[in-house]
Order: sequence, then C-alpha cells, then structure tokens
Amino acid sequence: MNITSKLASSTHHTNSSKALSVLALAVMGVFCGAAPAWAAPILGSAQSFAVLAASTVTNTGSTTLWGDLGLFPGTSYTPGSTGVTQTGSVHLADGVAQQAKSDARKTYNALASLSATSDLSSVGLDFYNSSSNALAPGVYSFSSSALLTGGLYLDAQNNTDALWVFQIGSALTTLSGSSVNLLNGVSGADYGLYWQVGTSATLGTSTAFAGNILADQSVTLNTTATMLCGRAIALNGAVTMDSNTISNDCLNGNINGPTDYGSVGFSGNPGGVVTVPEPATLALMGLGLAGLGFTRRRLVCA
Repeated sequence: MNITSKLASSTHHTNSSKALSVLALAVMGVFCGAAPAWAAPILGSAQSFAVLAASTVTNTGSTTLWGDLGLFPGTSYTPGSTGVTQTGSVHLADGVAQQAKSDARKTYNALASLSATSDLSSVGLDFYNSSSNALAPGVYSFSSSALLTGGLYLDAQNNTDALWVFQIGSALTTLSGSSVNLLNGVSGADYGLYWQVGTSATLGTSTAFAGNILADQSVTLNTTATMLCGRAIALNGAVTMDSNTISNDCLNGNINGPTDYGSVGFSGNPGGVVTVPEPATLALMGLGLAGLGFTRRRLVCA
C-alpha cells in the first residue's frame, strides 16, 4: 500500500498488488500537482526536519533533536541559547525552510484527501490497546478530535510497506504516559505513519509518540514527551518543546528503544521502489497509462 493510493485496502489486507502500485502512480498529481521526479521522499524536503514551524519554536529545559529545525516565515528562535542540543541544521525564514513548509503543506493536503478505510470517531484510539488487538494498516478518520490515554498498538503484519494515516478533524491529544507502538515490523521496511491534524496536537508528559505529526496549527510537547521516530510539523503556528527528544530517523539518531525498521522516521517510501506493470499490462487494466512504461521507479512527492 502506498501513501498516494486513494483506493486503500481493508485494514486486514496490506499486501500491495501491482494494480495498487499503478493507481498510486496515477494519483501522483493529487500529491504533487506536477509530473513526478523520481528520487525524493513523500515529505519532499521536509523529510530532513525534526521540527518545522510557521510562527515560533520555543523550548524549556534540555531538548535533543536529531534532524533539521526550520521556521518560516517566523524567525523567533535563537540557536544555541535555548537548551536544545541538535544534530542537524537550523533554517530561519530562508529558502530551505520555505520549501520544506511548502512540501509539508502538500503532504498535509494529500493526506486529508485520502479516502478513509474506517471511521474511528466512535471507537477511539484506546480500543487498540494491546498486541492482541492491534490496528492494521489503513487510513483512519476522526470527525473531530482524537484522544490517546494509554498505549496504541499498530500491527505491520510482517509486511514491508505498511501505511497508517490518521485524519483528525480537529485536535490530537495524548495523556501522560501514552505511547504508540509498532508490532511485527520487518527490517529494511518502507513504513509510513502520519497524523494529519486539523487544528493542534498536544503530547502529554512522558508520552512516547511515533510518526509524523502534520498539524494545521501548532504542536506542543509537554515535559519529557518523545517523538523518537518522526517529526513535529506546525504549518501555521508554533512548535513548543519542554525537555523532549525528537528524532526524524531512529537508526541514524542512535535511538535506544523503538525502531522505524529503516523507514526514516516512518516517512513512507523514503527511497523505496514501487513496482509498476509493463505497458501491456497497463493496457489490459484499462487505466490509460500504457504509454508511461515505468518500471520499479521511486515514488515521489516533489
């Protein structure tokens, strides 16, 4: 299953077929608004960032970041004087931050446009609170807010291309000590885990979060909350930190504990390949893409 496929499989069927791969290619215009270039990740230039905001980035206490920090159009952040230890670059209201914000907005809009495989508004995240009742890959929607009070378990089912997208109408909130846990992952996988948040996201004290938060407004991490495999992206507001650890790549960040199985912070298809049928197969499928002739190309959102 690829992030750009609008025809998502059921929550209990995650093996990507060739047909789905072609459909993923066919809807690339939805994600990128232009012909794809074949080497970039779905997040585009935002993939290199651990923290990306619009207005301000603030920090209290001692925070560790693995990845870039960006701010556009705001400039309210002073590197080296905020208690932040960072492996990566700082981009304040420059062209790099501007492009990353633009790419992140494209990803946000694309995630919001996907057809949900299930509406969890009445079920909630807390229902999937054990390894025996873990949530299979899929696109999950919430009509308004989403709340996590304990452990959320996600089951990759030993596949290499599992994708979870959570479309949240308003706020995402986690209570103290909450966690996001991925089970049955495979080394060298191409997993995507995205939280498309309609307003703001708030992670409670000591939350152990995973995945990429793309919030229309702000992202707040309370004391000692962690995002060990993911990113905090606030498209119109601030990212507020307090003694946190955020890593956009578990492997290269030398993070102890959770793993993203090589998927670069659950950023989905970060250089992996998508198998696309040959032109003759495309013609038989009647998708009108026979002339493309693409085989095993890297899927992109440039």
